[in-house]
Amino acid sequence: MSRAVPVAPVAQSAVPRRPRRRALRFAELALVVMGSTLTLGVVLAALFGPVVAPFDPLAVDLPRRLLPPGLHDAQVHWLGTDQLGRDILSRILYAARVTIVISLVAVAISAAVGFVLGMLAGFFLGPLDTIISRIVDVQLAFPTILLAITVVAVFGSSIPMLLLVFVIAGWVRYVRIIRAQTLVLRETQFIEASRSIGATSARIIAKHLMPNLVTEIVILMNLEVGRIILIESSLSYLGLGVQPPLPTWGNMLNEGRLYLQTSWWVVTFPGLAIMVSVLGINLLSEGLRSLYDPRQRR
Repeated sequence: MSRAVPVAPVAQSAVPRRPRRRALRFAELALVVMGSTLTLGVVLAALFGPVVAPFDPLAVDLPRRLLPPGLHDAQVHWLGTDQLGRDILSRILYAARVTIVISLVAVAISAAVGFVLGMLAGFFLGPLDTIISRIVDVQLAFPTILLAITVVAVFGSSIPMLLLVFVIAGWVRYVRIIRAQTLVLRETQFIEASRSIGATSARIIAKHLMPNLVTEIVILMNLEVGRIILIESSLSYLGLGVQPPLPTWGNMLNEGRLYLQTSWWVVTFPGLAIMVSVLGINLLSEGLRSLYDPRQRR
């Protein structure tokens, strides 16, 4: 009886990874470029919009109400006019400053509070970590939009009150992310080496923890700006945000919703402004996360 001769497995050629990595790198850079372009456009509109706006965004001109986009009596309304004859392009440019400033200030304060508390909770642990974690758990039990509606309905609607609501609702997100990253970093070898040579906790936090947490906080801040824009627009649409005559994209949608079937441009262009802003910020955040997070390369 013949014996079966074992056949040595044929070595398979390794799949070349360099072209794949180049393709992923190109895709990541494309996301960053697209996101940066859209975000830069929104930022420039917020900075220079009131200067380059062709008309006064608050000027009422009833004879020119609900004009479609185009040329009308030697005056060009690129995006048309609303129900009070106000130029929609001018109002969108002016509203960009209001919305972006509210979002940036709220995110900056929330990030500062959450960054410090999350780092302290993850580094020192013990009772401090327990207290902060329980507060975070309670805070996360309330939906952000419901909390915002409740606070604004009780205490009134104003820009300082909106900022307070966004900070209260937003700091917990930074705490959870930063705490988790701090728990990982505090067990690494370079932290242990610093402890072994007698480095103080303050020095370890300043020299080792904070530089390694910057990327996480920047990416999360980008995402939070888009989220705050959506929440602020939702509150303004419901009449609980920034009040007229000061324009925001949300209250422009609220004012124009009754004319959607007859004058589509009144709500379409403010809605596009919200979409472009959030899309640009999300693309930029996703691209940065893919570039700087090693786990995304696997």
